[in-house]
Amino acid sequence: MMRNASLAARLFIAAAVWSAIVLALAGAVLASIYRNSLEQSFDERLAIYLKTLVAELVRQDQDWSTLALGEPRFDLPLSGWYWQVVNPDGTPVRVSASLYDRILPVLINSDPDKDQTAMREAYVDGPDGNQLREVERVIDLGQGRRVVVSVAADAAEIATEVQRFDTAILIGFALLGLGLVATASLQIAYGLRPLTRISREIAEIRAGRAERISPGAPREIAPLAREINELLESNRGIVERARTQVGNLAHGLKTPLSVISNEATAARGPLAEKVGEQVGIMREQIDHHLRRARIAAGVPAVAGVTEVVPVVEALARTMEKVHCGRALVLDLELQPVRFRGERQDLEEMVGNLVDNACKWADGRVSIAVAPAEAAGGPALHIVVDDDGPGLPEAQREAVARRGERLDETKPGSGLGLAIVSDLAALYGGTLTLAVAPAGGLRTLLSLPAV
Repeated sequence: MMRNASLAARLFIAAAVWSAIVLALAGAVLASIYRNSLEQSFDERLAIYLKTLVAELVRQDQDWSTLALGEPRFDLPLSGWYWQVVNPDGTPVRVSASLYDRILPVLINSDPDKDQTAMREAYVDGPDGNQLREVERVIDLGQGRRVVVSVAADAAEIATEVQRFDTAILIGFALLGLGLVATASLQIAYGLRPLTRISREIAEIRAGRAERISPGAPREIAPLAREINELLESNRGIVERARTQVGNLAHGLKTPLSVISNEATAARGPLAEKVGEQVGIMREQIDHHLRRARIAAGVPAVAGVTEVVPVVEALARTMEKVHCGRALVLDLELQPVRFRGERQDLEEMVGNLVDNACKWADGRVSIAVAPAEAAGGPALHIVVDDDGPGLPEAQREAVARRGERLDETKPGSGLGLAIVSDLAALYGGTLTLAVAPAGGLRTLLSLPAV
């Protein structure tokens, strides 16, 4: 999905993902630091009680019947605050009233390799099932007597504070993340604005409303705009030179053919007739190939835009005059639509279709123009129907081929439909022959539209 995403989407997703990763890592680190700080502070509080208890042990000189810390919570049953003095083997010596007859886990047993004179801290299960934070130290009383002194307190205080901090971090970083994403969106929109402007200008060029990209692009994309302008200028130069060469070639070939034709007409005999016949064939072939060359050169990479309705109306008026002796009726059903191409090429295609329909129609020709949709985007359909004899399917395939004429009594070279098909293909369109509702021939011309 990212492969086809826009630049803005790519930058936005990258910024959002990176911000989320950084904020998540930062939140995890802060939460860990805060938890360690809370545990250290809590352990220091417990260590004060532990030192007080050790001082009482030393002061009472093994007469520990009145051993106490002066903290009421150590006297309340199962209050969550406990102390104990046990032998290294775990047998109790003295315990706080809050413990009743139970004892706390001895941490030295779980870590015998650690320096026994060092203080140990750990989370343990309390007598009421709650988690406790316990500190423990081994005290050497002399004469080979050693005891293990422990103080523990309910760890819910730590958990509560950690949860509050995590919630605050989550809310704060979520708001910060939204702010960073919003800022990234504004930066992306502002940074890509020149590309959006170039895209709009290219669309204007394709629509025929502009000829080049205006100057003023940022330094990073100025080379792109310059290359596009140079490509447009080069394309226009190529098209113009091609049209000029086509015109020169047409003039250079048709003049000698006209001379040969005139000489053959003035002469007599079978040879002159044969020469005249071949000259006619050569002229038709030259017309066809020159027309195809002009068509190929006349379809620019960036085509103009032509209003279809005025072109069809003008051609209809022309055909009524050309075929005025037959009293043809031309029905027009035209919807506004614009052809993505040159006006001259549209006139060439529609003119051939309408002229062909008028030649074969008994009395009525219908021309319809409507917008349509194609796989490549917007399109337009031009449908020309006649009420003539029509064509069977096999002949419809033949008549679209170059130079095919099914009736030599009708004027023309047989190139009209082939030229329309070739020119439509150059624009990415199609020409389809079918049966008209009145029984004659239907020609459907599909072309790209704006």
